[in-house]
Amino acid sequence: MTRRAGVLAGVLVVTAAACSGSSSSTREPPATTGAPSTTATTTVTTAPARPPTIGELLGRRVVLAHAGGDDDHPHSTPFAFGQSAKAGVDVLDLDVRLSGDGVLIVHHDDDVDRTTNGTGSVASMTYAQLHALDNAYWFNTVCNTCKNRPESDYVWRGVRTGAKPPPAGYTPDDFAITTFRDLATRFPAMPLNIELKGQDKAAATELAKELRELGRLDGTVVTSFDDDLIAAFHALAPEVALSPGLNATTAWVLSGTPLPDGMRILQIPPEYNGVTVLTPDLVARAKTAGYLLWVWPNGGAYENADGYARLFALGVDGVNASQPAAGVAAKSAA
Repeated sequence: MTRRAGVLAGVLVVTAAACSGSSSSTREPPATTGAPSTTATTTVTTAPARPPTIGELLGRRVVLAHAGGDDDHPHSTPFAFGQSAKAGVDVLDLDVRLSGDGVLIVHHDDDVDRTTNGTGSVASMTYAQLHALDNAYWFNTVCNTCKNRPESDYVWRGVRTGAKPPPAGYTPDDFAITTFRDLATRFPAMPLNIELKGQDKAAATELAKELRELGRLDGTVVTSFDDDLIAAFHALAPEVALSPGLNATTAWVLSGTPLPDGMRILQIPPEYNGVTVLTPDLVARAKTAGYLLWVWPNGGAYENADGYARLFALGVDGVNASQPAAGVAAKSAA
């Protein structure tokens, strides 16, 4: 499973050594216009649907759906996000980057090879070409996107192309690569946790623009590995909550260097290749500093119902779960 952990863990090891030495799908109810709804005796005004602000989420335990819940559903597809919303997650977690023709899309990798029936870099393809691909082609519940399973294990393969009927409430487009704008519009009441992929400041510019146009500035957290990219985004949309980049996160974990002003949500893995990142001491330090910990499990030890429960028992504030329903159940039991 592709995760952020590898890069962070590598920096932790090196630094520690130095220091010590257009589609339809099942979606949230559509936002109303705000026009009054009347009966013979009363007048009721329904406000447009909106997500909780990030400020309103602070202090609450939350479950995020990592890429829509990529152990249970095809990575980053509208279908996955729809199923995760049905499961009761608090936040949708997604990755964004630009297509070759400048469209902001929801996609993790810099190519399409791992999840689709195509091949090639995202930057070399138009959105129309990307959207035509089957983004559930390699998904299976045994090993996520491995390519050595029997044909019958690829349960959603062919829905995108019309070779197989979609599940009730969904369409073939719900198994495609989609735009950020489409996804944000489908789920108007869901907060978003967005990772800017790569080092493309044009993507940061487009994300800031679309969040502003969609009225999603105060219901979104934005993060990136690249501290400079975070800074560039912040200059464009200072209202948006941020999680620190790789350097700032590593500096706090290893030496307690305060996070940049306004950053309160740390997003970290529990461990990687024997490097333990999340410890009771780290949780205590975060609470003392007034920071929240949103943890993204990076392996089988925590990426399951028992693991999510152990994370909540440790005192973390959020779990970015690849198995959303199990994450929701663990939070409810905590």
